[in-house]
Formats: sequence, C-alpha cells, structure tokens
Amino acid sequence: MVLGELGGTISRALQQMSNATIIDEKVLNECLNEISRALLQSDVQFKLVRDMQTNIKKIVNLDDLAVGHNKRKIIQQAIFNELCKMLDPGKPSFTPKKGKTCVVMFVGLQGSGKTTTCTKYAYYHQKKGWKPALVCADTFRAGAFDQLKQNATKAKIPFYGSYTESDPVKIAVEGVERFKKENCDLIIVDTSGRHKQEAALFEEMRQVSEATKPDLVIFVMDSSIGQAAFDQAQAFKQSVAVGAVIVTKMDGHAKGGGALSAVAATKSPVIFIGTGEHMDEFEVFDVKPFVSRLLGMGDLSGFMDKIHEVVPMDQQPELLQKLSEGNFTLRIMYEQFQNILKMGPIGQVFSMLPRFSAELMPKGREKESQAKIKRYMTMMDSMTNEELDSSNPKLMNDSRILRIARGSGRPVREVMEMLEEYKRLAKIWSKMKGLKIPKKGEMSALSRNMNAQHMSKVLPPQMLKQIGGMGGLQTLMKQMGSAKDMMGMFGGGDK
Repeated sequence: MVLGELGGTISRALQQMSNATIIDEKVLNECLNEISRALLQSDVQFKLVRDMQTNIKKIVNLDDLAVGHNKRKIIQQAIFNELCKMLDPGKPSFTPKKGKTCVVMFVGLQGSGKTTTCTKYAYYHQKKGWKPALVCADTFRAGAFDQLKQNATKAKIPFYGSYTESDPVKIAVEGVERFKKENCDLIIVDTSGRHKQEAALFEEMRQVSEATKPDLVIFVMDSSIGQAAFDQAQAFKQSVAVGAVIVTKMDGHAKGGGALSAVAATKSPVIFIGTGEHMDEFEVFDVKPFVSRLLGMGDLSGFMDKIHEVVPMDQQPELLQKLSEGNFTLRIMYEQFQNILKMGPIGQVFSMLPRFSAELMPKGREKESQAKIKRYMTMMDSMTNEELDSSNPKLMNDSRILRIARGSGRPVREVMEMLEEYKRLAKIWSKMKGLKIPKKGEMSALSRNMNAQHMSKVLPPQMLKQIGGMGGLQTLMKQMGSAKDMMGMFGGGDK
C-alpha cells in the first residue's frame, strides 16, 4: 500500500484505542501522540500536526459526551475528517472531456520522473477510452526523446519529437497541430526540466505555454523532498498557471505524507500519485478514499471500479451464479487470477479491502505474490478440462500431480502448494453459498433503496458475521459511501 508504514502505524494506534476497556483522556492522548509521531516522521509540517491534534480534542470532548455515545466511532471519525482536511486543497482540478481535444502540459524539475509520468498519464486515459498522444518538447536533457519514444512505443501511444530541432516551442507547436489533425483528444506535452528552479526554466515554460495554450498545466514533483514541496509548488504556480500536481516516487520514500500535505497547503489539487516504475503503478488521488485506505478502512468504491474494469458486464451474472452455488473449481481460480493481474499491483488492490489488507498482502510481498500467481497459472495450463472443472480435490492423485509438474516445468512441491492454495480459496468461496441474487430488473431498484437491513438479507450469514454483524455492516456502509457502491460488489448498481 502507498505510505504503508504511515498507514500501519495509524491503524495500530486506532486498534490499541479500540481494544481499551475504557476510553478516557489518557487513552485518547496516547492514540493522538502515536498518530502525531507517525505524521512527523513522514515529514508533515509540525504546525499542521499540532492543529490536527487540537481540533480533534475540541471535537472529542470526553467529559461532555453523554453516556451511550460510541466514543471509539466519534474519535475515529474525527481523525478521519482531520486527515482529509490536511490533504484536501479545497478546490477541484480541471478534468479532460472524452472526444474534445485537450492539451495538457507537464512541468517539473529534472529527476522528478516527469517523462515517465507523461506516459503513465497517457496510458491511464487510453485504458479509459481516450485517444492520447505524446509530444517531447524537452530539448535540454540528452536522451529525453529516446526515453519518451521507448515508453510510448511500449504503451502503443503515438508520439512526436525531433533529434535535430533545438527549439522546444517549435516542436511543441508542430506536435500539437499534428495530433489535432489526427483527432487525438488528449495531447500531452513533455517540457524540459532543470536541476533547480532557475529563471531559464520558467521562461521556457512560459513560452511553450503561450504557444500551445494548454487546457491544463500539471506540475510533477518528487515526494522525497517532503514539506519542501510547499516552496517548490508555489514557485511553479507563480510562473505558469499550474492546475494540478502529480506526486511521484511515493513507494520509496518516508516523506510522502509531508509532500502531499505541503502541496495541499498551496491549494493545488493532487490528481495522481506514482507508486512505482511500472506503467500501472499510478493511482488516482482522491482524498477520502486515500485516507480511508491509510486508516485500514479500505476503499470499496475504488475496488468495485477495478472489478468493473476487468470483469466484462456480460460475465458478471455468471460470476454471481457461481458465487451463490458455492462451487469453486480450478478454472474459476484461474479466471480470478487473470482478473487480479489485470487490476494492477496486488498490494494496491488489496489495500482497498477493509480489514483485509494486512492479512492478505504482507509488506514488501507484492511482486513475490504476483510471480507466484503466474507460476500457479502456468501449472494450471498443464491440466486437463476434467481437472480444471472438477470441484473434487480427491481427483488430483499422485500421477496427475507428477504429470502437471513435468508439463509446467515446476517441482512437484510447487504443484502441491498450488493445490493447497486452491483448497484454502475454495473454503473461503464456500462461505458465499446462499448469496441471494435479485432477479433481472430488480437490481437497480434495490440499489437505490438499499440500507443495512436489506444488505444483511442479501449477504450470506458467514460473511455478515465476518464483517461484524449488523453494527459492522452499518459502519462499513457509512465509511464506503453510497449503497450503489455496496451493490456494485454483486454486479449491481446503474452503470
């Protein structure tokens, strides 16, 4: 998960408070002090942390709370709200519209990951149905065009640049004009960076901006500078009309929280965060879901968006039927592994699940788990249809296991390990047996009027118990927002 260490510390502090028999001033102070320490270690400005602590104590006045009030919930909600306030700039960013030509200019210092981020931004929108194109107007850094060309080719995105032209303004104008004629609706212009904020950089940025007239200027910033991000973001805002910020390298630095809070203080909306080098390690930054994941509460609506992206609508009723029957075969496991890999980094996906993230994805194990899934799929490629479609574990005898191991080029031990994983997942899947699926035409009406009482009737008893009964379900629905998001879990809701 993004900012995993910070999130883990805050979650533990909240858990210790929840485990306390009596919530008094001492327990509250210990919880707040632990959270404050974690935020300061993440390079969040001292004044912001102090203000947060003061505000929470004003909201949670333990002496004034009447008997019967759930103090734990009130404290958790106050912490959630204050963290959201710390990271929220209070203004939305410009959003490109599909089908209408939009020019986006990227600016930033050298080494911030600007060129890679341009391609990630284009790739993200390409998956959503846009027709993006990349223009390399960085003539200062040797190899900039080669890098953009390589990234764009890999992502199958059209690009424009020049090895001979040294005028970035000319390249930018030519590239934008060319892609407008080709009806590209998202034209991304990558500009030169420098080692520090110098006058020449800002002057060049202004010239490119005046020539291309971008609809949005995005400032790309390295998270490792922490709270120094405030001065950097302000300097760029004063030179060009920065409309949004993308914070990169959030996976490798402890100062990510400081960078995000510092940018928010400049009233510049952060729209994406870079969480790794790969093309799909790029997340939309939305304050409430981000804080929700940070506190271990998950982001169910984000998780459902991922599900809808990778599971086609026509396959969803079939998946629901299999869920309600509780029959889990190796073929179903193979299909779900395919869907998980399509979703992107596994740690990112699991962090969206409330109460499950730590258990399902230990820290630093994302790549290992992804590789393991691919190995399991290779073994299943060596299975017969009978083996894949059977839900009888006794079918897999020694001779079959040996044949699968030889066919996939993996040791027998790993095939046994894969079958044990299948049994574990089959046990979890069986708990979904009895899921009540609304008839065709009833889903959207049900999703509009859904409350915790209705939802408890739809969920299997085992799952309801795991969530924490009616009380846990009500809390989860409040945290995750609309009932439509909850119904999305079962393929419902209006799309």
